[in-house]
Amino acid sequence: MTRRTQGKIRKKEADFMLLFATMTLLAIGIVMVFSASYYVLRERDPYYHLRRQVMWACLGLVGMLFFSNFDYWKLKRWTNLLLLVSLILLVAVFIPGVGVEILGARRWIGIGDLTLQPSDMAKMSLVLFAAAYLSRKDIRIEKLAEGALPVLVILGVFFALIIKQPDLGTAMTLAGAIMLIIFAAGMPLQHIIFLGLAAVPLLIYLISSEEYRLRRWLSFLDPWADPLDTGYQIIQSLYAIGPGGLFGVGLGHGRQKMHFLPEPHSDFIFAVIGEELGFIGCVTVIIIFFLLFWRGFKIALTAPDAYGSLLATGIVSMIALQTLINIGVVTGSIPVTGINLPLISSGGSSLVFTMCSIGILLNISKYTR
Repeated sequence: MTRRTQGKIRKKEADFMLLFATMTLLAIGIVMVFSASYYVLRERDPYYHLRRQVMWACLGLVGMLFFSNFDYWKLKRWTNLLLLVSLILLVAVFIPGVGVEILGARRWIGIGDLTLQPSDMAKMSLVLFAAAYLSRKDIRIEKLAEGALPVLVILGVFFALIIKQPDLGTAMTLAGAIMLIIFAAGMPLQHIIFLGLAAVPLLIYLISSEEYRLRRWLSFLDPWADPLDTGYQIIQSLYAIGPGGLFGVGLGHGRQKMHFLPEPHSDFIFAVIGEELGFIGCVTVIIIFFLLFWRGFKIALTAPDAYGSLLATGIVSMIALQTLINIGVVTGSIPVTGINLPLISSGGSSLVFTMCSIGILLNISKYTR
């Protein structure tokens, strides 16, 4: 967008429905994190996760407010720096004393009691880079080598580093969002199909090369074949959702979070919603998410320039894919992956970067036609 073009576009208020959906999901998340974690920590500090969620939510609100008032096209000048910092942090998780290992995975950098997950920053920075690069007028998107190749190369580097942590779910979410940006930029459908088919052998290899991934896939097909090990998470999640019925057992009265359901305040918080708030609660949350997706994609379609359109597409795609994967895991529709539910699950850097991304989306909405 040129300075002359900027001057002709009348700045207006940010998209209210997008802001409403975001704040509603954030409020639901704070309440449900407290409900899901209170019992487990009742003898030590029952308000521990609640305090952390409120703290991260406040930081996220500051980030969202800043980016909603920071003209989005100015982000281009910071894109390469953010990409470099993300790369350095992704490598840093493997450095002893810097990276933090939890349950066999090295996905975090620890600073005292706080942890940062570099993949959250990597998702945001790669979306910014892809949107900035593919919106250039000298890019021939119809030619693979002269168009999206640099984006695909950097995606491959980030993908490999995230897989090494290991975190297949985040890597697949990142790849899916970037491919949607490339498709929106105008890459021919046959090239998209070719890249998709080429990725199938890689996915098969990644699943079969690690025993725990293969066992997760097999347990997804029949979780009751190994109910005490690989099928445990899916079974306990379904045990939570089932008794919820239409209206749920009542907020705070769920039983599966009492040392049965793994990670009830994080990856499986949607199961707690299903048990305590029932079918009505689950559908309400899904409707609010779809409201967020609808407004986000509408912003992408009405953005004043290609950069804003691709950037909005990437942000909404990332949140949407993460949401669909999490709900799919919790309902037993897809194999278990470590993906949290955006804006609702307990989380630090994930919540902050998600809200910063929505801030960018709100800023783009101020210039939509």
